[in-house]
Amino acid sequence: MEKNSKIYIAGHRGLVGSAILKNLKAKGYSDFVTRTHSELDLKDSTAVAQFFATEKPDYVFLAAAKVGGIVANNTYRADFIYENLMIQNNVLHQSYIHGVKKLMFLGSTCIYPKNCPQPMKEDYLLTDVLEYTNEPYAIAKIAGIKMCESYNIQYNTNFISVMPTNLYGPHDNFDLEKSHVLPALIRKMHLGKALELNNWDLIRKDLNHMPIENVDGSASEESIFSVLNKYGISNSGDAIQLEVWGTGNPMREFLWSEDMADACVFLMENRNFKDCFTQSTSEIRNTHINIGTGIDISIKDLANLIKDIIGFKGTLYFNDTKPDGTMKKLTDPSKLHALGWKHKIDLETGIKKVYEWYCNEGA
Repeated sequence: MEKNSKIYIAGHRGLVGSAILKNLKAKGYSDFVTRTHSELDLKDSTAVAQFFATEKPDYVFLAAAKVGGIVANNTYRADFIYENLMIQNNVLHQSYIHGVKKLMFLGSTCIYPKNCPQPMKEDYLLTDVLEYTNEPYAIAKIAGIKMCESYNIQYNTNFISVMPTNLYGPHDNFDLEKSHVLPALIRKMHLGKALELNNWDLIRKDLNHMPIENVDGSASEESIFSVLNKYGISNSGDAIQLEVWGTGNPMREFLWSEDMADACVFLMENRNFKDCFTQSTSEIRNTHINIGTGIDISIKDLANLIKDIIGFKGTLYFNDTKPDGTMKKLTDPSKLHALGWKHKIDLETGIKKVYEWYCNEGA
């Protein structure tokens, strides 16, 4: 990429897109095209075609997606597969039509089989069944990988697919109904600590910024207690108790979102589609690139780490009647390492940074 290139970041307000935009600005890029969802619905084929015809971006980061945790993925199955397929199809096809020089498609490591060998190598894609709870989302992302590969092979485009592991960082989703485990635990323990301190100003500030089921800071203490209890934050005798879904035994890998953004920009600046695979036969497969740390942690240890960092003194209750999901998900980032990039921020440092961000800007 050249510093004066016109760069379109789809999903620039989200966890992924905002981190990529920040990284590009820091590296001296300045010509950006961005649209909010209200300004451009990426599910609208006509609107997307008109946007590309007008703006003619040189490079595209496709970070827009409908995302959520286990509950959201399993509840809104049709929405997850439909919306993600439509977004991908429209942006990828119009990038081809309008001669985009290079595009990066961002997916997720949930593309790998439920019982995938660990750590997960790119070659394990489509070797077994997927985890049921997020199957529609995973199938959409697999379709995106195959669309990039197919357009590259047939039309000689330069579309790169990357599959980040579980991400966290500034602008994460802290909605307790739809968020992933790490931001959900941070917010729960933030509110739990506020209850311990009887700091109702802090609780009301948090709920005013992000109501829970339409309960905001103006609600009565009884209403607030009720909704917090529903989401696993309760007063149990002399201590505040916080519910964590599942046994706490599943192992998960987490990557600081700004590290992920740095990997994406590095690849866009220095690598092309032809660098993403070794062709030993007539078949070109598994050209996507894992972005991860290669280091995992149990949910139980993660919860206790967040508890220590936030200073929550209450008790943790691991509700084993709730789903664990896949027991272990760890990427093999050796392909990315071989291409010249490795992560920098460790998990403890990253959690401290994102909690500081949440207290100052997110809550």
